[in-house]
Amino acid sequence: MSLRYLSGGESHGYCLTAIIEGFWSGVHIEPGNVNDELMRRQQGYGRGNRMKIEKDKVEFLSGLRYKETMGTPISLQIKNKDFENWKEVMDPVGENKENMSNKAVKNPRPGHADLPGALKYNHGDIRNVLERASARETALRVAVGGVCKELLEKLKIEISSHVTSIGQVFVKDGDDSESQNIFANADDSETRCYDKQITEKMKDEIDRAKEAGESLGGTFEVIVSGLPPGLGSYVHWDRKLDGNLAGALMSIQGIKGVEIGMGFESSEMPGSKVHDEIYYDKKERSFKRKSNNAGGLEGGVTNGEPLIIRAAMKPIPTLYNPLKSVSLDTKETFSASVERSDTCAVPACSVVGESVVAWELCRAIKEKFGQDSYEELLRSYQNYLEYLREV
Repeated sequence: MSLRYLSGGESHGYCLTAIIEGFWSGVHIEPGNVNDELMRRQQGYGRGNRMKIEKDKVEFLSGLRYKETMGTPISLQIKNKDFENWKEVMDPVGENKENMSNKAVKNPRPGHADLPGALKYNHGDIRNVLERASARETALRVAVGGVCKELLEKLKIEISSHVTSIGQVFVKDGDDSESQNIFANADDSETRCYDKQITEKMKDEIDRAKEAGESLGGTFEVIVSGLPPGLGSYVHWDRKLDGNLAGALMSIQGIKGVEIGMGFESSEMPGSKVHDEIYYDKKERSFKRKSNNAGGLEGGVTNGEPLIIRAAMKPIPTLYNPLKSVSLDTKETFSASVERSDTCAVPACSVVGESVVAWELCRAIKEKFGQDSYEELLRSYQNYLEYLREV
């Protein structure tokens, strides 16, 4: 069985829900650790008032018994505290739809799914689109990713992230982004940037944008250590791990670009400066690269080096100084609707990035090693590591 999940819920609905199928039995899941991941997502300089309302906590409804997975579908939910303020508008089984006509959203916001979503599903009220298209949905992805991180940690695979730019403020070139020392500093930073001086410059950039009614995007980097070579596949396009990882990151709201390793820079350089020379480490009994320009992936398969993947997030489309748009009904020009929003969510997005990467890595592990229980998985995984040492 493959690993998959479905999710449901709206931004201001009663709750967000997910059902995970195919997860191994016998994995200890500590809800507090998952809640810590949710808390990390809610932090970050530039977040809006919604984060002052919500205190996200996961509730496991099935699939666990005494904090241990049973191999059955894992269902979980995150309640939206703000639903109490939106109950009349978002009532799933309400009777007074006519009374909501004066609260309908008719002016699509540039940069959102508002207009194409309304056209696709024939909605006259754009709220039917924006409620699901909202980045509030990423809270659920972090919860699902938190479950995956519990397994990956047991296999000694670690995932971390840090912000590399916000607006026009960038981490200096030449910094060692593979150093594990950066991540503690990133977690302590309000912008998830490990450089304290750059953090302050990023905060100033966000403050200026907020005063101007603007929003800011940026870039972040996810790094995974402890991956063995051989996850993913080169034999068919939809099994290539780099393609799956890029697709997962691109599916996060606001992400407009993904690169792995040297990424776009490699297109500007000769091959001798791009490809990583191979040597054999007799002490560790393993093949190594003298550099990691490939970012830990070659031909859609992990090569044993750290996975390095970056994503670019566009500025949040909701502006307090809104852009022009056109009414769905009258076709007249208006200022776009304004929903409560953040000035910058790049720090939070880096945490979401960790979670979707964790999910894709667990899918790759399930594909390669299969098994139904953690005990079986661990035996297969250790046997594979021993095989690698032998060859």
